[in-house]
Amino acid sequence: MKTQDKNIRVIISGGGTGGHIFPAIAIANAIKEMQPDAEILFVGAMGKMEMEKVPQAGYNIKGLWISGIKRSLSLSNLTFPLKLWASMRKAAAIIKDFKPDVVVGVGGFASGPTLKAANNKKIPSLIQEQNSYPGITNRLLAKKAAKICVAYDHLEQYFPKEKIVYTGNPIRKEVVNIKGKSTEAYDFFGLEAHRQTLLIVGGSLGALAVNEAVKNHMKELENNNIQIIWQTGKLYYEQAVKAVEAQQLKLIRVVEFIQRMDLAYAAADLVISRAGAIAISELCATAKPSIFVPLPTAAEDHQTKNAQALLDKNAALLIPNNEINTKITETVLELMGNNIQRQQLSDNIAPLGILDADERIAQEVMSLALNPQQKKPKK
Repeated sequence: MKTQDKNIRVIISGGGTGGHIFPAIAIANAIKEMQPDAEILFVGAMGKMEMEKVPQAGYNIKGLWISGIKRSLSLSNLTFPLKLWASMRKAAAIIKDFKPDVVVGVGGFASGPTLKAANNKKIPSLIQEQNSYPGITNRLLAKKAAKICVAYDHLEQYFPKEKIVYTGNPIRKEVVNIKGKSTEAYDFFGLEAHRQTLLIVGGSLGALAVNEAVKNHMKELENNNIQIIWQTGKLYYEQAVKAVEAQQLKLIRVVEFIQRMDLAYAAADLVISRAGAIAISELCATAKPSIFVPLPTAAEDHQTKNAQALLDKNAALLIPNNEINTKITETVLELMGNNIQRQQLSDNIAPLGILDADERIAQEVMSLALNPQQKKPKK
């Protein structure tokens, strides 16, 4: 429903991964639901997946020549100052031309230059921080942001407390709508309803350590009557298929990428996953007992901190990346054999799920765009 006569203009910036892009699109959709006449422009990083996914969702996007600094010694790091300078100039030009009422940063390479340019022009900015431990860019941008939407408790140690709004992370509602879909899910994946199902997901590229652990122990898991939906990612898919065929396993369903995550979640009795913010948010919303294997190379080890936040509430288990090969079988069999513990994990993770995070964030965006008193961020 349209909330005001004013035709608001919003820039949403960030991307690099689906974990940033899909929440950004969800926020844009929620804004359009509230005000269909709202004009929304995305700003992303050239060559990254947002340049494809955002237009597919029906929104315009402009690209900045920006990338991150590699942690290892790399010649590409030498170009970073030039890329940053060029991106700052282009972001300033985009803002001058589009004249947004508010700028939203969702994380990713492009959000830094875009929000910095907005702050320079005294345009209110909103940060959507997905993780339990914010990166240095968002910590710096927070000083001039008007609002900071978060998904975890205790972030006042990193951000000004008066700017924090607890909204949760936007998730795709069609993905977490799993009620009554068990039978459809079993049919879709060719599973048997009387067997327990383990879902393994590691992102679009897969998780090498998790994939290796599954390959090494899948026969033992099948021998214990466990069927597996195994999303390998594109880099490991062929190797996984050959391994399953070589061992003549019947209960392993190997997929490169799961298009119907709702059905995968509906079928799962237990999930093994990386600990990205959106994966965690989806598992909270579906109340699935989960084992998280954080990616150790994630920026500032934020995945471990994400998983630890759930572990502290007895809402999930955590296995370090370098221990998954030795612990996968024991941990899975112990959980599958303990209905009470799985139910306890489900009960504890469920309250952390927020289904209307996109609407909550959109309301904050609309408030900044329409309320003149909030135009100037606090210094």
